[in-house]
Amino acid sequence: MSSMDEGYGPTWDSDDEYDNFIRKMNPPRIVIDNESSAEATIVRVDSANEYGILLEVIQVMIDLDLVIGKAYITSDGGWFMDVFNVTDKEGKKIKDEETLAQIEDYIRKSLGPDSRYIPSRRRSVGVAAAADHNVIELMGTDRPGLLSEVSAVLASLKCNVVSAEIWTHKTRAAAVMRVTDEDTGLAVTDAERLERVRERLSYLLRGGGLSRGAAMAVSSGTATMHTERRLHQMMLDDGDYEQLQRQAPEQSQRPNVTVRNWNDKDYSVVTIRCKDRSKLLFDTVCTLTDLRYVVFHANIDAKDNQAYQEFYVRHVNGSPMNTETERLRVIQCLEAAIERRVSEGVKLELCATDKVGLLSEVTRIFRENSLTVTRAEVTTRGRMAVNTFYVRGSAGEAVDQKTIDSIRQAIGQNLQVKGQPEPPEPQKKESPTWFLFANLFRPRSLYSLGLFMH
Repeated sequence: MSSMDEGYGPTWDSDDEYDNFIRKMNPPRIVIDNESSAEATIVRVDSANEYGILLEVIQVMIDLDLVIGKAYITSDGGWFMDVFNVTDKEGKKIKDEETLAQIEDYIRKSLGPDSRYIPSRRRSVGVAAAADHNVIELMGTDRPGLLSEVSAVLASLKCNVVSAEIWTHKTRAAAVMRVTDEDTGLAVTDAERLERVRERLSYLLRGGGLSRGAAMAVSSGTATMHTERRLHQMMLDDGDYEQLQRQAPEQSQRPNVTVRNWNDKDYSVVTIRCKDRSKLLFDTVCTLTDLRYVVFHANIDAKDNQAYQEFYVRHVNGSPMNTETERLRVIQCLEAAIERRVSEGVKLELCATDKVGLLSEVTRIFRENSLTVTRAEVTTRGRMAVNTFYVRGSAGEAVDQKTIDSIRQAIGQNLQVKGQPEPPEPQKKESPTWFLFANLFRPRSLYSLGLFMH
């Protein structure tokens, strides 16, 4: 097996002992302000700067279900100074004292001297053992019924799925699943049994040898990674962004991503305009970090369901993007990161008493009703399974009410329908005056305002 840090070479801040010394001498300062703004809670974070630190802070916020409406980020001179305007999912200020304390505590722990900003990067697909569960990573060609088949294989091998997250994008599917032994409720430790899991899932993903990137690796250890970050890495390594060229949708539906160089400051300026959605900032910063770019400044604004993000970046080697090929790859990777989490299909939520084989049973019912899962999140809370599925017809069509009634009859009233997919927006013919007013009202560029330290 390769090193657990495979994929990360030396970086601009690779001296661990010196970094630990700097973090101990300059502990992070987190200030939560609920007075300055009537609409949002303001979180200010100051600390010694390191590669990946911005992603770490944003990751804490999304894990606490916070929505970042605005942010101003600057980190020149080796110091990280960021301001975030956050709300809860209903758009209200954070007033719960426990949540406010968690924000400060979790960010402080994430940036403290004992933390590592760059989690270990495992191979793209594999089975890893932790103390109480096994982690299974899957990457392969998407097809109707794939999740049902994977779940059935695991159930037949007496592996219980306690949590899972599945993404599909274009023709590819990625999954991170945590499973336990049906008998012990702990991790499967028998090497022969793990090998059978690997063999059967590898065969399933290969689909007769037509699927690329479906090989599996088995490793051991307790290193863990943020699931959504890992899914981004898996799909990035798999090259799902290359599919965008072959299956380009209408331009009006695509995110608008541009890259230009500010030669006087040796920055590449990445600008993103797209429809706003949950966790968008995490997805874009995660991708820039995994592409090994350092964000020195950023201006983030989300309003009226539209998002504007502007990043001033350099590669970890200190240089901006020097070639058109490099700029095009960054654009494609960011477009893919934005699109991966776009939920296609009807949202179904299932809250039921957990039992072995529940995921296999539910996905089998979906398959029998000609439904395919485009995204899924499976969790276990105590004795309850809380699962969310986005489904559509196996040919990509919308799901009708008759099908919904059929699967609800089979699964039970614990299955809740959260909405039908939104109809596509009609393409508007934009007049020249629209661009004038759009430029007047969009957030001002940091470049045009000259808000930089010399």
